[in-house]
Amino acid sequence: MEHPLAQFRFCPKCGSTRFEVHNGKSKHCADCGFTYYFNPSSATVALIFNERGELLVCRRGKEPAKGTLDLPGGFVDMFETGEEGVIREVKEETGLDVQRADYLFSLPNLYLYSGFMVHTLDMFFRCQVADTSRFRAMDDAADAFFMPLADIRPEDFGLESIRKGIGIFLQSI
Repeated sequence: MEHPLAQFRFCPKCGSTRFEVHNGKSKHCADCGFTYYFNPSSATVALIFNERGELLVCRRGKEPAKGTLDLPGGFVDMFETGEEGVIREVKEETGLDVQRADYLFSLPNLYLYSGFMVHTLDMFFRCQVADTSRFRAMDDAADAFFMPLADIRPEDFGLESIRKGIGIFLQSI
């Protein structure tokens, strides 16, 4: 796989083509002196259970991995905390109001978006919602439903970090 810094050919500050690898994490502009560090984008994942202990899962409505299972979540916006991001994403994708979001763990991920490989750090949260009976698939989710834990198979989830995260979570309970 090509190094992520290879995707950036021009200095984002001055536009120079003399934007050269500085070290394994950054590029440096020989013209204006700007150094760009390539860091992961923050993303969230919500684990939401109903009163029967079933997990809320979604079906992806868009690429990558369109049609596969997923969990509610997405990119954290500028000036948001991880908790604010997961609360907003759950609302956008399911209509549910998160009352509490408890951080569990994080995993690195690669996410192909519009032909651009985005390195993410996916933060997993266990979320409590007021009413699990009033939800619907919206935004990026083509479907949303509660699934018994016994029926969950990590390999049915399309994104690698979600598969790993589901596995880690299932082993912890």
